[in-house]
Formats: sequence, structure tokens, C-alpha cells
Amino acid sequence: MKKAEVVLIPIPAMGHIVALVELAKLLVQRDDRLSTTIFILHPVLDPSTTKYTESLAASTLPDRMRVVNLPNLESKTEDTKDRNWLTSMIESQKPHVEEYVSKMRTQSQLSPDSPQLSGFIFDTFVSGMKDVANGFGVPWYVFSASGAAFICSMFYLQALHDDEGVNLTEFKNSDALLEVPGLANPLPAKLLPSMVFREDMLAIFLEHARTLKETRSILVNTFLEFESYAVHSLSNGKNPPVYPVGPMVKHLGDARDLRSDESNKYRDIMEWLDDQPPLSVMFLCFGSWGSFCGKQVKEIACALEHCGHRFLWSLRKPSSQKGKIESPSDYLNFQEILPEGFLDRTLKIGKVIGWAPQVEILAHPAVGGFASHCGWNSTLESVRFGVPVATWPLYAEQQFNAFQMVIDLGLAVEIKMDYRRDFLGDNEIIVSSDDIVKAIKHVMEEDSEVRKKVKEMSRISEKSLKDGGSSFSSLGRLIEDMIDNIS
Repeated sequence: MKKAEVVLIPIPAMGHIVALVELAKLLVQRDDRLSTTIFILHPVLDPSTTKYTESLAASTLPDRMRVVNLPNLESKTEDTKDRNWLTSMIESQKPHVEEYVSKMRTQSQLSPDSPQLSGFIFDTFVSGMKDVANGFGVPWYVFSASGAAFICSMFYLQALHDDEGVNLTEFKNSDALLEVPGLANPLPAKLLPSMVFREDMLAIFLEHARTLKETRSILVNTFLEFESYAVHSLSNGKNPPVYPVGPMVKHLGDARDLRSDESNKYRDIMEWLDDQPPLSVMFLCFGSWGSFCGKQVKEIACALEHCGHRFLWSLRKPSSQKGKIESPSDYLNFQEILPEGFLDRTLKIGKVIGWAPQVEILAHPAVGGFASHCGWNSTLESVRFGVPVATWPLYAEQQFNAFQMVIDLGLAVEIKMDYRRDFLGDNEIIVSSDDIVKAIKHVMEEDSEVRKKVKEMSRISEKSLKDGGSSFSSLGRLIEDMIDNIS
């Protein structure tokens, strides 16, 4: 029996690592001919990702799956971290990947029953590692931790730039509407991914788009019924084969491997939710990089106090290092940022927290709405657990995701779709409490069309990875392709 070893390499960010870890688990659980090795690049981007990778190292993984933490190259990447730190890290880590994979291959050659190296699965923005795969003479696949429509936008923007000479950075404050393949409606150009608006990041974005055309296949963290328009658009015969293999989201129970102090916080949050009526709680959480200035925090607080709904608010403290990209931290005392008396006045209807076990909260029956930054993992989690979203995108491709969810798919409502957080400076845009209240009331409507559509999509998502589901079938075809790579 042929046995195959697949190497997976995500970028060192929480959502990307989670998605590829879940894919690796799924591969080994689905087919006992497969083994997987995940390389974690270091340094990772924020403390929450560090905790997650540490928990992986300490946890019991499925048979034939292993996680390898590569050396921490902080000293080699810190000078370029604000700009092209990822490119620098990938180049620095190539020798370590080559060394480890060489040892794996030598061991497999000494034991005929060992799995043979079958290929690499690179995160979209790790495709610079392709020459490592080429050096071992095996195919490489690209995994998108974003959706199929986002991949469509990458190809579209690359063609605009390379073939038509369009200066994409000029779209930043443009009123133009773009006919992006993969979206059913014209996209306002100002909602394009943040990378497109900066010359230095645009070059990296375009290079990855070009590299995508070279891959053996594109794996996407989505499912056919969710992004049918975009998947069909990608599968046009001009692009590499596309495999929708999602939704890859964290599983319930992943919060159990916490340190004792976090375990106590987790228990406190879940016990509070247990005391709330079904679908009564508005959950606000903006990802591991989500934070707001003092003025905006006060507007959110005012909205929550007057919206008439219970709430659970994950409130994080922005970095104090101006001009430097650093992830938020937890407040030692919420009273330093919240309006005076807010916590006392809302004691019976709300709870303000720091870190949040997002999957467990979204899965709780008390939660009826979710104010989110629209990172793709959070988007998939909201769909998986049937919780409608009020969109408040901050950075990366989140404005694009918000547009897709609100306008194209009708699975969310808008707080402010064109909001954009500038990590290297101040963002003067303040969303008013009135706009926030309006969105909360809309998303919390019990019998709204949005809620009905999200519930139906949740039901479909649950079936997609089960026998007979669309992603189950897609994953099966991918596995056979990987096995066929073995001589």
C-alpha cells in the first residue's frame, strides 16, 4: 500500500495556522495512507498565536500527524517586520525546512513501510517556498485561508496591473466600481484588500497572485454551497484545479488546554452565558488584532447601554507603540477606558471581557448576534454556528469579506463596511453609537431573513465535510491526487 507524507506550512498568524492544522487533522483521519507534518514559522505574530502553538506542542495529536516548531528568527526579521517581514522570514526559514524534510526523506528511504514525501501545501502567502518543493521534486499545492472570491480578486487585480497597466494604489479613495469575477455585484474599489493600497505591499500581493498560477492545485477554506458563484468562476479552465475543502474552523473543546488563569476566565464567561435566555446576547469580538481608540470605545459603550440587548464584549487595549505593529493586550482595569459608571449601569445585561474563547461563545445557545471584524475564520465560524454577523472590518481583506457577506450573500448586516484600521497611525474615523445601535437591532431580529439564511447555511456547512457532502467529495479527489504522486 502506498503511503504519503504531506508537509503543510502556514504563515505564523492564528487564523492561518488553525485552518491548516484542521486540514492536517482531516487528512489523516480521512485516509490511513496519509501522514502530515506542519511546520510553524517563528516568530509568530502575536501572544495569542504563541499560546495556540504552545498548546499544539503539548496536546495529543491524531496518529500520523506532527507539528514542528522551526527556530525563532526574531533577530533576522525584526528590522523588516513592519514591511516585508514575511518575505524575509520565508527566505531565512528555507534552509531549516530543507534540512528537516531531507531527514524525513532519508528515514523513509531506510524503511520501505514509511510514507514517502508526496507534496507540500503552502499557505497563499508562503508560496515563496515553492523552490523548496521543486528541489525535492514533488508537487506543491496552495491553501487559501481566505475565501474563493478573494482568490478571484487576486487574479483579477494582477491582470489589471500586469496586462492593462492600472495603478492599483489609486483605488484607495476611489468611487470606482469593479466587476470582480467571483462576486455577483460590483465591488466599490475602496473595499479592496489593504495590501493593494501600499506600493511596498502591492508588489508582494501581485507576486503571490502570479505564483498561484503555477501551483498544482488551489485548496480553499470554503464550501461549494457557500461560495458557489466564486468557485465556479475560479474553475474556468484557465486556473489550476480548485478544491473547496472547508469549513476548516476550530473545534469545540479547543479551549480546554488553557493555563489555569485563562481556564478560570473561560469558566466565568460560559457560566454567565448559561444564565442568559436563548438568542438574547450580542457578542462583540474583533480578532486577535482588533482594538479601538478611546473615542470609539465610548461610542460602542453608549450603543450597548441603549440598544436594549444583552451583550458580551471582548475589549482589547491598543498597542501604545506608535508607528510599530504590535498586537493588542488585555486591560488591567476596564474602568480606565469605559465611560464612568458604565459597568455598574450595565451589570444586569452585559459583561465586558478581554480574551474570548470565540468558538465556544458562538456555539452557545444564548448568543444571537456577532459584531465581527470579518476575518475569514470568524466568518466561517459564524456561519458554522448559525450566528448572523454585524460587519465591522478593520484590516487585510476584511472589507472585501464584509461586502461579500452583506451584499453578495445576504448573510450579514453592516455596521460600517468601509472602516479601515491603520496600524501604523491613527484612524480618525469614528462610528457613531446611533449607527452601532441600528446594526445591533437589525442583526438581533429573531425572525429576520438574514437569520433564516444563516441558519440554513449553517445546516449545509455541517453536512459539507460529512460523507456525501461537497467538501468531503472534493477532499477525496485531492487525496487521490496526492497518493498518485508516489512512484
